[in-house]
Amino acid sequence: MANIKSAKKRARQNVKRRSANRSKKSAMRTAVKKFHAAVTEGNKEEVQSLFTKSQSLIRKLAKSSALNKKTASRLTSRLAAKVNSLKS
Repeated sequence: MANIKSAKKRARQNVKRRSANRSKKSAMRTAVKKFHAAVTEGNKEEVQSLFTKSQSLIRKLAKSSALNKKTASRLTSRLAAKVNSLKS
């Protein structure tokens, strides 16, 4: 455990940030799972709305550094490819 006051504060901040990031990542994963379920059903309207929601969550996580920017880009690209495969 930290002894210095600033280190104690930093530890408190890390706990808060870690829990917030875990919650946001969980929400993103849930959105992506719903997207994949809609793709397997073939519901084009639902797929499109879930794509925008998933993409938004992914970008927000990348912006806050909870998710690596390249990982976010790769996830978004794969989701977009699935959307495009449904259209054709």
